[in-house]
Amino acid sequence: MLNEDKQKNSGRRALYHLPGLFEFYELYKVFLPLFKEHREYFYDWCDIGSIYGAPADCIWGGGRVGFGDADPLSIIALMKEYGISARLTFSNSLIRTEHLTDKKCNTLCSEFEKNGVVQNGVIIHSDLLLDHIRKNYPGFYFVSSTTKVLTDFKEFEAELKRDEFRFVVPDFRLNKELGKLKALPPEMKEKVEFLCNECCWYDCYDRKNCYENVSRKSLGDDCADHVCVSPDASKGYRFSEAMKNPGFIGCEDIQKTYIPAGFSHFKIEGRSLGSAVILEFILHYMTKAEYQLKVREEIYLDSTLDLF
Repeated sequence: MLNEDKQKNSGRRALYHLPGLFEFYELYKVFLPLFKEHREYFYDWCDIGSIYGAPADCIWGGGRVGFGDADPLSIIALMKEYGISARLTFSNSLIRTEHLTDKKCNTLCSEFEKNGVVQNGVIIHSDLLLDHIRKNYPGFYFVSSTTKVLTDFKEFEAELKRDEFRFVVPDFRLNKELGKLKALPPEMKEKVEFLCNECCWYDCYDRKNCYENVSRKSLGDDCADHVCVSPDASKGYRFSEAMKNPGFIGCEDIQKTYIPAGFSHFKIEGRSLGSAVILEFILHYMTKAEYQLKVREEIYLDSTLDLF
């Protein structure tokens, strides 16, 4: 017989927040029909919570320099068709007052604010930008960005207490603070969104500077590229290496540890990677082992999709 905790969490699902709203629109245009029409290929204990991203040349963007060029109205239509929340990644940490009038970013807000079957959101760092969007586009919910690098648990708890945010993404190095995480009250657990597959050096001391460099580039500032301090920086992102990271949260961890502990929200990074790598994330986190080859073939053999 299930114990009380397992009974309480038996109906809980993992909700994945997937990368590439603008960057991998063509992939999702193929994958989402497959996900809907062949739900038996995928774990019944998980679903898609949102898809996030930002277009190229978006000055409010941050975290990663966006390269997506998909048409916003086509994206909105796709998300509406499948009832998925779209999140605009506006996590630039260096926003100044003069940036708030940017036409492209404000137009994106006006287009995405009221066009969803479900509520759309904004991933955000700057409180100045948060106040601007809340005032002018009140239809969004907000996610506190991992670019804040919240590695101190007390600071993380303070962020969870902020009413402005529906979700808070801590730094990946808090992922395994299970004693403290499990002690959070249920209402705070519902707001935690774990970054699962980070490949950054676990001992990195320069993560904020890395994000700030991306923010400067998004603003168009003339600045040198950030030099990564990781001893393995030359390898780039490799999922196999991310799996070795002490902060990594894999599919089995989610099912056996985090869901029973009362957590539901899991962010998959990868906006700067190729669509073939995103597919590998989908296979690992969402797809039953016996159907992984089937899903891979369905995606790879679609003649409209150029995987790279």
